[in-house]
Amino acid sequence: MTDGALSHIRVLDLSRVLAGPLAGQILGDLGAEVIKVERPGRGDDTRAWGPPWFDNADAENRQAAYYLAANRNKRSVAIDIARPEGQALVRELAAQSDVVLENFKAGGLARYGLDYASLSAVSPRLIHCAITGFGQDGPYAHKPGYDVLIQAMGGLMSVTGEPDGPPQKAGVALADVMTALYAVIGIQAALAHRERTGAGQFIDLALMDVQAAALVNQAMNYLVSGTPPTRMGNAHPNIVPYQAFRAADGHFILTVGNDDQFARLCDAIGRADLAADARFATNAARVDNREVLIPILAGIFAEGTTAHWLDAIGAAGVPCGPINDLAGVFADPQVRHREMATAVPDSAGRAVPTLGSPLKLSGTPGTPRTAPPALGEHTDAVLRDRLGRSPQAIAELRATGVVG
Repeated sequence: MTDGALSHIRVLDLSRVLAGPLAGQILGDLGAEVIKVERPGRGDDTRAWGPPWFDNADAENRQAAYYLAANRNKRSVAIDIARPEGQALVRELAAQSDVVLENFKAGGLARYGLDYASLSAVSPRLIHCAITGFGQDGPYAHKPGYDVLIQAMGGLMSVTGEPDGPPQKAGVALADVMTALYAVIGIQAALAHRERTGAGQFIDLALMDVQAAALVNQAMNYLVSGTPPTRMGNAHPNIVPYQAFRAADGHFILTVGNDDQFARLCDAIGRADLAADARFATNAARVDNREVLIPILAGIFAEGTTAHWLDAIGAAGVPCGPINDLAGVFADPQVRHREMATAVPDSAGRAVPTLGSPLKLSGTPGTPRTAPPALGEHTDAVLRDRLGRSPQAIAELRATGVVG
């Protein structure tokens, strides 16, 4: 197997739950060695976030699906960082690492001597990425931040849901997921900077900042107009028609991105007159007159089946598609061809299901290689191989509860 693009990078992952662990997993997919430090006896919170479980029949070794989602391609070391001996071990590991990834509250690691100021004094090349709800400064810096709270405070829920319904969160923890992606971008940028200068740096990454940035066109709609966007269900604020429609037997999605596509749509549904109508001839006109156009299209689509419309509209080269549940997603021939569902082996030889990596680099693609580890599975190996501890020293650390 080809070495990953980041196979020369070592990451010390002190994070838990989703945003930090997912960032660590992506770096691991790209080849980085990722050492996950967890609390003895308990580990990452998500280990207990089931059901569903993988291998539910084995209560001792079962794994929560949530934990499996963000922790492949890692080695788990169980260290109690509340104890001075544990802190010393983490400092040693950090001194040998390129990146530290954590999501403690602002200032939370300082009391353990594991904050950026302390670690960078020993290793100036270290890149330290700290993920928090609201950042390291500002009036909310001391507050904890969870995904749904950030979706609410960061505006996403105000533009999600039906117009006459309540604010609605997304069905996936998008603030966490997007923060993980920004973390990887920031870490890679810091690594590129270090290659030129030799200097590490601190990355202050806040879920709230990421959520605000991720509002993209909706944020600019507000900043330009001064009018806050509102919930529009499946409709789009700037493009028409670009939404779900009900057919005779279900719903489908129609995404008309330009005026040529709209003309082809009108031909496909036998209503070329709509494209010639000045009220609908351009996207700007269609946005202004959506209350007229959408009911016309809805009436047409209600007369045919989903399959009929997907065939007819698709044949005209207009983007459209079914609304799949997850069974439909992973049965989709395109998803299967792209190997977005796969399996990786764990230490017991079990094939653990996992998502494929979307990073299809031609030379060094993102690759799921090993299953998420059991709690403390690699404690002995990491202490022995990375820190030079003898079996007797490791046994003493375990006997005193410093490691698990």
